[in-house]
Amino acid sequence: MCTASCSKFVAIPLYVLAAVSIICNIILFFPDFETEYTESGNITEEVKYMGGLIGGGILVVIPAIHIHLTSANNCCANRCGMFLSIGFAAVGVVGALYSLCVAAVGLNDGPWCLFKNGTQDVWGRPFKGSNESYLTDTDKWTECLIPENVVEFNLGLFSTLLVAACIELILCAIQMVNGLFGCICGTCTGKEVRPEQTKEFSMPETN
Repeated sequence: MCTASCSKFVAIPLYVLAAVSIICNIILFFPDFETEYTESGNITEEVKYMGGLIGGGILVVIPAIHIHLTSANNCCANRCGMFLSIGFAAVGVVGALYSLCVAAVGLNDGPWCLFKNGTQDVWGRPFKGSNESYLTDTDKWTECLIPENVVEFNLGLFSTLLVAACIELILCAIQMVNGLFGCICGTCTGKEVRPEQTKEFSMPETN
């Protein structure tokens, strides 16, 4: 596979993954699909870090655009463009890592919710610092009273962000290697002129 085709193979999935990351992060701001929790600040702390919006979204979609341009017949489809794509892909790696870390912490510490602390109902993170992971013990999920089903809500969206970030990380790393080869060997997007075509366009000989 030539380096230009590989760039297109990398760029298109990055668009999709960046869109998924942005959408997931936006939805996370509205537990139980209500706005009241965002307005009162009762949302999971990692949502505010916007790992999916900034890291897995913006910092990935910008490199994806340049990487896609290196696969087309334009000003970026050359050795210089492939060299620049290495730097852009590195930015994508940083963004994907940020999104991955935020999602991992969000999953590990659990959601922010209203739960019973003794005899009082308080807002906080009942699973943070627990010796046993709440992820495998579904019986603990009922400890979160409000928002309703917030554990499943956060688990599904943060898991999606985690998977998307891992794939983005792999694709951007592939593009860094591909960009190096493209910088050395070229993008192979140019069309070669066949000998028959050369004869057709050659000037006729004069006596």
